[in-house]
Amino acid sequence: MAENDSGERTEQATPRRREEARKKGQVVRSRELTTASITIGGAAGLWMLGGDLAQALEQMTRGVLVHAGETIDSPNRLLGAFGEAILLALYAALPILLLLFVISLLSSIAIGGLHFSAEAIQPKFDRLSPFKGLSRMFGTQALVELVKAAGKFIVLGLIAALILRHYTDEFLTLGRSGVRETLTHALDLLVQTFLLVSLSLLVIVAIDLPFQIWNFNQQLKMSKQEVREEYKEMEGKPEVKGRIRRMQRELAQRRMMQKVPQADVVITNPEHFAVALKYDPGKPGAPMVLAKGIDFMALQIRQVAAAHNVQIFEAPPLARALYHTTEIDQEIPEGLYLAVAQVLAYVFSLRQFGAAGSRPPPKDYPIPEQYRY
Repeated sequence: MAENDSGERTEQATPRRREEARKKGQVVRSRELTTASITIGGAAGLWMLGGDLAQALEQMTRGVLVHAGETIDSPNRLLGAFGEAILLALYAALPILLLLFVISLLSSIAIGGLHFSAEAIQPKFDRLSPFKGLSRMFGTQALVELVKAAGKFIVLGLIAALILRHYTDEFLTLGRSGVRETLTHALDLLVQTFLLVSLSLLVIVAIDLPFQIWNFNQQLKMSKQEVREEYKEMEGKPEVKGRIRRMQRELAQRRMMQKVPQADVVITNPEHFAVALKYDPGKPGAPMVLAKGIDFMALQIRQVAAAHNVQIFEAPPLARALYHTTEIDQEIPEGLYLAVAQVLAYVFSLRQFGAAGSRPPPKDYPIPEQYRY
């Protein structure tokens, strides 16, 4: 345990660590996937669109050769013919170039997603250090790249040898046909060979892709101390958290006190408890608790209620029951309906008829045993 706490990275990266790495431009990338995708896409493009490209190049070559006698003595016409030939070649190759562009973009964002980081393109002068350069040249990453290069050479070499061996007879018999048929067949064989060799790169991708994901996760791993420090930063120091909770309580109390003038009655203990109730007969539902408090808070509730002519009613058992069973902005429990209804009936009659004509205040409150505190 002490060894793990000393700085050894044994913990998986937290979401915050991953987000920070992403902001720095550190995402999973596989150059082998991009290389294989572009190579296979180019071979497939040549296979599907090679015929049109060959015809365009043939037309370009024929046009240059036909008008060679007319343009060779005129530099201006020669440059114009050369420019037309280049434009014709680019126009013919444009579909393949667009295909390669789309494939390169999609293969680059296939794993790590589309992401731009301004921090990643900023100059870092520590990369100019020759010592760090030597460490990168002879480090673990350089060894891995060397093994990958050797593996690619071996795999591609074996696949190419097998393919050439398979097409040996066809290559040897190319000269028996006419020039046009020979060139067409030779190009077709070359494109097929190129496509098959390119597909063999998928073997390298199948090995490199899991390794890149594993290596990226290894680089982001954290020590136990780093995890604890990050937790402290996110949660904050105890005194800061205490201050935040205190401010939240004060804000909640201010909002609560602002609702006291809207209450119909404040039921008190009379000194230690105070609960402000609101009931709208025209709406469904039970009376609702707008504010509650004990001791000093109860005193403030009574003062605000008196200042706004809200009726204050002393009912110690009912005040304690309401305080302990109901939260702010909640309806009172069903077991206290009858007791609260008696108080509200007295308050409404007092509001309507005055002290002389109102019903007498209730003296006995039917409070169930489970609501007695």
